Amino acid sequence: MEARARWRPHLLTPPPPPPPLLLLPLLLLCGECSPVGGCNETRMLELLPWCGEAFANMMHKVEVWKRCNLSEFITYYESFTNCTESKAKVVGCYWPNHLAQGFVTDVHRRFFHNCTVDRPHWEDPPDEILIPLIVAPILLTLAMTGLVVWHSKRTDRLL
Repeated sequence: MEARARWRPHLLTPPPPPPPLLLLPLLLLCGECSPVGGCNETRMLELLPWCGEAFANMMHKVEVWKRCNLSEFITYYESFTNCTESKAKVVGCYWPNHLAQGFVTDVHRRFFHNCTVDRPHWEDPPDEILIPLIVAPILLTLAMTGLVVWHSKRTDRLL
């Protein structure tokens, strides 16, 4: 008897969808996976306040007069930054973006509004000092270039 390949219609049909019990672990592992469609700004605006509340709770541990010293709360601020970044990625948004930037700015206004940066106001030195400091390197460069050219021409004559 000759073995013939039989037509099997069940091999051409797609497999059945996975049972709902298998989907549950996938959803739990995924958490809030980013949507394929792009940035969900509405969802991001819902999630960012959670980061702000967590940061506020941590900042209450820092005394008000120490809030301008970054070393006192740098770990809290890093957690806040990581939180905003992760929430942006969860909803499929880039980070930083205009929404996250506005939210971070509001947090800065709330906690660091009294922090001023006292930087010295730098001014150019007087012209009597500035002009020699500019001209001296230029003249030195020209003199060294001329010396190299003169020396290379002199060596050619000796050989």
